[in-house]
Amino acid sequence: MLLTPELAARIGEEVAYTAPEPLGRASIRYFALATGDTFAPHLTGEVAPPTLICETNQYAGLPRDEDGYAGHGWGLVVPGTRLVRGGNSYEFLGPIGPDAMITATWKLADMYERITGSGKRMLVVTSVARYTDQTGRLLATNEESLIYVER
Repeated sequence: MLLTPELAARIGEEVAYTAPEPLGRASIRYFALATGDTFAPHLTGEVAPPTLICETNQYAGLPRDEDGYAGHGWGLVVPGTRLVRGGNSYEFLGPIGPDAMITATWKLADMYERITGSGKRMLVVTSVARYTDQTGRLLATNEESLIYVER
């Protein structure tokens, strides 16, 4: 059994990260340049590329994990498995300007077991993030799936 009582008890857990300052025109512009974005309002820093706010590593203040990632993670321990990222489903709800101070609130929404086509057990973990600005306006949501597959 991969879904232990200890893991199941974590369903519903929430954590929030708030940026220490507004996004800023320079950050918007640098992100656009780094990702090859050619949309003029992104390159001038007037409007943020939507995925910029979803990069919590820029403001979560977390140490790097063993893979070098410094963003949000649940730190789930599922012995005898390997982690596979199942994917993300984003919804962006409007333009985000350089004065936005972002808060990302993550919720560990669900965990359930399945069997792969080859008969291995897997634990599917679903998280939902809500990104808001300093006024509480919802900017985006992100549903993420992580899959722990039996070795």
